[in-house]
Amino acid sequence: MLEKIKKSFRSTTSRNGSYSLGLIALVIGIVIVINLIAGQLPENIRNIDISDNKIYEITDTSKKILEKLDEEITFTIYAEKDSTDERIKSFVKKYAALSSKIKVEWVDPVQHPAELTENNVSSDTILVSCEKTGKSKAVAFSSILVTDEYSYYMTGSTSESQFDGEGQLTSAINYVTSDVSKTIYCTTGHGENTFSSSVSALLDKNNIISGELNLIMENEIPDDCDLLFMNAPSKDITEDEKTLILSYLSSGGDVFIILGESEDDTPNLDAVLKEYGMQRTEGYIADMQRCYQGNYYYIFPEISAYGELAEGLESQMVLLINAHGMTLTDPARDTIATTEFMSTSENAYSVTEDTQEQGSYVLGAVATETISNSSENESEDSDSGDTSEEGMDKSRLTVVSTGSLIDSQVTDSFSTLENLDLFMNAVTANFEDVDNVAIEPKSLEVTYNSMQHAGLLSILVIFVIPLIILLFGFVKWWKRRKA
Repeated sequence: MLEKIKKSFRSTTSRNGSYSLGLIALVIGIVIVINLIAGQLPENIRNIDISDNKIYEITDTSKKILEKLDEEITFTIYAEKDSTDERIKSFVKKYAALSSKIKVEWVDPVQHPAELTENNVSSDTILVSCEKTGKSKAVAFSSILVTDEYSYYMTGSTSESQFDGEGQLTSAINYVTSDVSKTIYCTTGHGENTFSSSVSALLDKNNIISGELNLIMENEIPDDCDLLFMNAPSKDITEDEKTLILSYLSSGGDVFIILGESEDDTPNLDAVLKEYGMQRTEGYIADMQRCYQGNYYYIFPEISAYGELAEGLESQMVLLINAHGMTLTDPARDTIATTEFMSTSENAYSVTEDTQEQGSYVLGAVATETISNSSENESEDSDSGDTSEEGMDKSRLTVVSTGSLIDSQVTDSFSTLENLDLFMNAVTANFEDVDNVAIEPKSLEVTYNSMQHAGLLSILVIFVIPLIILLFGFVKWWKRRKA
């Protein structure tokens, strides 16, 4: 019996089996070692984002803020950990791993209900706090996983449409570590548009407060105004308003104008633009080269922005619809410098009912002017020979030729567009002590590509590539048939 057992182990089958068993043991050992090593890697390396729409992907904007973080930040999560949405837990874990200054604590509101009252928060909330500044900001789970309220009114049920983890947490960190706040006054009384919820949310993330201002009624611009904004007025401003705006600019104020649709002439508003080297053209702009799927009035402008204006613009895909054009002219003073940051291709046309004029047209421009803020400082600098910019103010006029830049029908339909990124850069560029930290939420819905030359690509994908594959297969079949 013993001999039979010995012989069975000497057989070829037994040796092959032993060899296979050894290999299996070796592979299992390697897998265990790899898992042990991987477990020691940082969270951001260990977890690769394979989610649809890259909801766990963290932008360079957040990474730069976290790298420069000096203060200790605490994320206190008031929720039952086991029942919290996995997407929120995974994102917070990955986000906090990017900085050693961030500490995450979980507080069960069922076991510790008094802490909710003590910190003035509700359950399912992340309280971002900084002990050094004494400031805190609550971020509700509902602000991170945003539901589509419109679908509730249409279908009677809600669905999660956006994931805003990065935007909410980065904004909260910026708020608790900074004491900078800015105020924008939006003019009224000329048929202006109001900000969409998306724009308002981005302003809030940058600690920018917006209010309304009727210049006809007030006849003055408040001292706390950091930026005067005109959002697509459909009527002209008055002579007094023109004088007030030009006086505000000449004293170092900042103005942002988005041009709107007007059936009547707007000589007073045009006079403001002209003084700063900009002139509107008649008609709508059609671009034969940079258009969306053959619709020449849906334009992808050439972005020539640099510095703060270009921050975070990776694809430079901005879509403008039914835009008017501008040309740059000589400004009223040599101290004014006007530069474009958004324009058409050279194969564009300004189209009216009677004419079509080809050329390259400006769609966005910035005019800046350095102004002495006191004659006394000017005199002292002259006597001392000091040519520094101390005692100098800089005014800034930003003009965009169409309201579609921030139209919610455009920005909400195409999640890949950078319209709002460019807009927020243009807003925060007016403030020396503010960087654009507003990060747009990521869509949880089906996304649609916006391509400059979709027609050619569609032909390639739908017809050319399948035809090549069919021909290749036919040739192979023919050769085998002949063999």
